[in-house]
Amino acid sequence: MTIAGPRLVAWEVTRACGLACLHCRAEAQPLADPAELRHDEALQLLDEIGATGQPIVILTGGDPLLRADIFELAAYGTSKGLRMVASPCGTSLTPDVVRRLRAAGVARVSISIDGAAATSHDTFRGTPGAFAATLAGLAYCREQGLPFQINTTITRRNLADLQKILELALAAGAVGWHPFMLVPTGRGKAIAGEEVAPADYEATLRWLEKIAREYPLQVKPTCAPHFVRVARQMNSGSLPDHHRGQSQALHGVTRGCMAGNGFCFVSHTGEVFGCGFLPIPAGNVRERPFGEVYDDAPLFRELRDPAQLHGKCGRCEYRQVCGGCRARALAAGGDYLGEEPFCAYEPRGGAR
Repeated sequence: MTIAGPRLVAWEVTRACGLACLHCRAEAQPLADPAELRHDEALQLLDEIGATGQPIVILTGGDPLLRADIFELAAYGTSKGLRMVASPCGTSLTPDVVRRLRAAGVARVSISIDGAAATSHDTFRGTPGAFAATLAGLAYCREQGLPFQINTTITRRNLADLQKILELALAAGAVGWHPFMLVPTGRGKAIAGEEVAPADYEATLRWLEKIAREYPLQVKPTCAPHFVRVARQMNSGSLPDHHRGQSQALHGVTRGCMAGNGFCFVSHTGEVFGCGFLPIPAGNVRERPFGEVYDDAPLFRELRDPAQLHGKCGRCEYRQVCGGCRARALAAGGDYLGEEPFCAYEPRGGAR
């Protein structure tokens, strides 16, 4: 069977970062790992990604801006026809950095805001002054015409502030708001227990589906595969033009859990994972071409087959469009094919 190439590839270009976020998947550190992909290996990876099609490539980290050749890599990817986006720390954006990102062809940046005020955001990010510096970075993007989205990791500590964070994103000029449901991996294991309870999770997704229709920016829950089910249950079928068009152009509205199925993650050392929160490698681009790993890795073949799911995810009529979060299943029960632990829905059987 022919496998379509990925639509999104997140590439952790470095683990170096100036922040100390409580939930950090990467357990980022101040200095780069000497084992990260060399410049020539990085260019080869972009060539190999380009050979699979024209996916969106998310340059992430750590803070990708702490990699010395980041602008050259972004420009090279652009020259290969890849749609390059970046996920830098908002604190590292300056007018010159924004100008160089635009010159390299970066189409959008995603910046994290996890609290509606300095106290809550700075505590979550582990860095005093991060909130103010991030707002300044957003202003530089707005002034120079570099589109940006706001990412928010939803936990119990900021659940009541989501409306305020949404309003902040609107006021800042964001083109999108991507709420992420916490996955307790990496440094995030230390705050396990701060995940939103299943009933609140369900209510939050219903609220997000509603505001996606009412607000003039793209709202795309991430690490929230149940959103596909919720949207169908609430009516859905279609999304408003402002959500549908730009979302598909830059970040794709697709199935629920995309791990290894339209999406994959490449680590700073070349390991390929289903996603950045699922710490089981499918292969390494230093040993095998990226396209071969994506197409043929046994792990990815399992992740693409809903019939492999266990527990209530395996019985659920929405298993083909939702699939549950494989990373949360692993973190909670040790089985990446197990049932999603934060889903309140009780399956009726069948398939959709």
